[in-house]
Amino acid sequence: MPLLREQIAGEDALLVFIDDAPGAETMNGHPVWTWDRFCETPATSRHTALAIANSTVREMLDLRCQEAGVEIIGVRAANVVSMDEVEIAPGALLSPFVTLTSNIRIGRCFHANLYSYVEHDCVIGDYVTFAPGVHCNGNILIEDHAYIGAGAMIRQGRSGSPLRIGRGATIGMGAVVTRDVPAGATVAGNPARPLRKS
Repeated sequence: MPLLREQIAGEDALLVFIDDAPGAETMNGHPVWTWDRFCETPATSRHTALAIANSTVREMLDLRCQEAGVEIIGVRAANVVSMDEVEIAPGALLSPFVTLTSNIRIGRCFHANLYSYVEHDCVIGDYVTFAPGVHCNGNILIEDHAYIGAGAMIRQGRSGSPLRIGRGATIGMGAVVTRDVPAGATVAGNPARPLRKS
């Protein structure tokens, strides 16, 4: 919310939190409304930023907003660095000190937390989450709904043969990823290896 306040400074807009089971009437100085109240209150336009960590819920809410004609918006800190040929789909939340270098494509509702970076020639799918301090080096393909833990480092792939993080994969905090990660897998450690189920 502080980043959104800064981004729309000077605009005539009411900022609210939306929660279908609000525990309070206000949060951090802003009203907390239900979805129904948000949709029913007269307005010239409605926009949402989906600050929900769970990527499956984020997708569900994105679809709900699209069906209701509510525009999904992105929020970015003023000090985000974005270089050449960076394409970002709607809904990205880019925290302070995020860096996006060149020739990057990013899908819907991407979350990049503090001090994360995406290097050259990467493709990132929809609803992907980067915890703080993720190092995503060049020539990497990250598929939809992947979660990359705090401080994880993904080794650079090769041109024409990107390192691939599969759909719904989870990379543990501090992991060093040196090879492809299959869809749905959870890996951790240095080098990152699949976690065994007990």
